[in-house]
Amino acid sequence: MCSNDDSADLGSQMNVGALSRRSILLGGTTLAAASAFGTSAPMNVAQAQTPSMQAKPNILFILVDNLGYGELGIYGGGATRGAPTPRIDKLASEGLRLTNMNMEAQCTPSRSAILTGRYAIRSGTHSVPFGGVADGLTQWEVTMAESLSAAGYATALYGKWHLGSHDGRLPNDQGFDEWYGIPRTTDEAMWPGSSGYSPDIMPPEQIMEGRKGEKSREVKLYDIEQRRLIDAEITRRSIAFMERQSQARKPFFAYATLTQPHLPTLPNPSFAGKTGNGDWADMLAEMDHNVGEMLDAVDRLGIRDNTIVIFASDNGPEFIKPWDGWAGPWRGQYFTAWEGGIRVPFMIRWPGKVPAGRVSDEIVHAVDLFPTLTSIAGAAVPKDRPMDGVDQSDFFLGRNEKSAREGILIWCADRLQAVKWKNFKVHFYQQETMVSPPVKLAIPLLFNLYTNPREDQDKVITDSWVFGPVLKMVGEFEASVKKYPLIAMGTPDPYTPPR
Repeated sequence: MCSNDDSADLGSQMNVGALSRRSILLGGTTLAAASAFGTSAPMNVAQAQTPSMQAKPNILFILVDNLGYGELGIYGGGATRGAPTPRIDKLASEGLRLTNMNMEAQCTPSRSAILTGRYAIRSGTHSVPFGGVADGLTQWEVTMAESLSAAGYATALYGKWHLGSHDGRLPNDQGFDEWYGIPRTTDEAMWPGSSGYSPDIMPPEQIMEGRKGEKSREVKLYDIEQRRLIDAEITRRSIAFMERQSQARKPFFAYATLTQPHLPTLPNPSFAGKTGNGDWADMLAEMDHNVGEMLDAVDRLGIRDNTIVIFASDNGPEFIKPWDGWAGPWRGQYFTAWEGGIRVPFMIRWPGKVPAGRVSDEIVHAVDLFPTLTSIAGAAVPKDRPMDGVDQSDFFLGRNEKSAREGILIWCADRLQAVKWKNFKVHFYQQETMVSPPVKLAIPLLFNLYTNPREDQDKVITDSWVFGPVLKMVGEFEASVKKYPLIAMGTPDPYTPPR
């Protein structure tokens, strides 16, 4: 796994593998919209625009867990992985499909980045927490759900949360009107059946549910049986929520965070053996079916033209055998800064607004989704903190062929592991897999992703001029951390930012 690590000053001899301890403790902000990595000036949530409710699009955001770039048919997988994915492939053809969508390298950081519009390093969510330790977003963070709720949306999360596992830091404390799912992650479903395990030593994970303003409650034990069943229940509840809000004529944000294919990758009993190609293929068939069920519900409710549908994965593929995922043409898997760890499937459909059949390799990052969706919805992002995301609505809606950003910073835990700028990439550390120790490089690796998409080290380029814009991005970020301190992982509530 990615471990913490001291490093030299970012400005010295391009030895920029990680922010120094001084900088990690100092904290950070983003730059103006004209910065090299495209951060936008934030707005005050209280100043959200107020278009008519009829003009507000519904949002169905389907996020899957550890689905590699190469798993779906439209990205080269599907039948080649033992199970066609016709419903998801068709969704991709009906809107914009990205081939350069970047998430953070782990589950918790990506989910934090999506909902806050901030690199997870800022929010104390830069690493996957283990059970029994303080975890999650502080209540000071403003989430996309809070912003949309303030703009009149009904909000719900069904599925995996992974941004806090106790009251005060559960979805109903962070802007969601209601939620159902798991507070942490799916590998904990294996605990009850593990040799030597005792709930007296480590309490098992529970499936929970809650409503805004109320204390969440435990529903049932999350074990192997429930692991197989949970995505069908997430789908059912997401559909029921959309039905209720459509009947009430209220715009909604339905965040369906499916748990597949996170290990243990075990299909629903109704899909077990269906493909004849093993659990992984059966899981793909199940995932495609569940997505299709939600899309059919949107059509049945007559809200297709006024509903934004997003499908994405939270990071690169599974790595631990026997649940090996596939990153397609890219090297690496989750917990690493290789392209396979951060490039994910992503598609967005909004009939009549997002041009259909469009495919783009422009750079987009998870942090962009908050400012983009809130801009479209007439909501706002906070003004009192650094925001890393940029509004990509012009790009998504086809008014601009170019992304609003040129590059991204790539964090692995609290290390700045790499930077992408245009089609170039610089690695400051080398780390092959999630269980490999990160090795700080005396001379960073520099790749042209167009000519070397696999990031093969025998094809390192020597175009050192690329370090100019890359180090500018890094330097601007480090300068910003002197003004806005990073929130340390495990920071308790109430959190008050230094002034």
